[in-house]
Amino acid sequence: MKRNIHVTVNGVSYDVVCSENATLVSLLREELGLTGTKEGCGAGECGACTVIFNGEPVNSCMVMAMEAEGAEIYTIESEAKNGRLSDLQQSFLDHNALQCGFCTPGMIMSARALLNRNPHPSKEEILEAMEGNLCRCTGYETILAAVQAIAGE
Repeated sequence: MKRNIHVTVNGVSYDVVCSENATLVSLLREELGLTGTKEGCGAGECGACTVIFNGEPVNSCMVMAMEAEGAEIYTIESEAKNGRLSDLQQSFLDHNALQCGFCTPGMIMSARALLNRNPHPSKEEILEAMEGNLCRCTGYETILAAVQAIAGE
């Protein structure tokens, strides 16, 4: 069964048709062409697919597309403006907080959700906010430093 839903992604309104078994990550990637959100494990374990859904970070592989009816969603594509990286993206570069880059969109979106709620989180709050995002390359210290730099920590 298919259903038409209305969703706002990165400030743009869309009316899309989705099947009842489609996930939000597939809607973003396949229907809207927003491929910055990565599909990693498909089981909500790695965080590569993290987006901001009505103000909260979620694993988009675990949200059914139909649940996005009326939602406001932000993906990694919302970060850069006018060809310039966001402060958080630039901080990730400045602190060498990425290597293969696969986890980076999810990491940045988890960090952005935290910074939206609390512009000056403590180290412990940053670690807690990022605990659902797995990285096999960096060792996390550079990621923590990048977020701390923006938080003014």
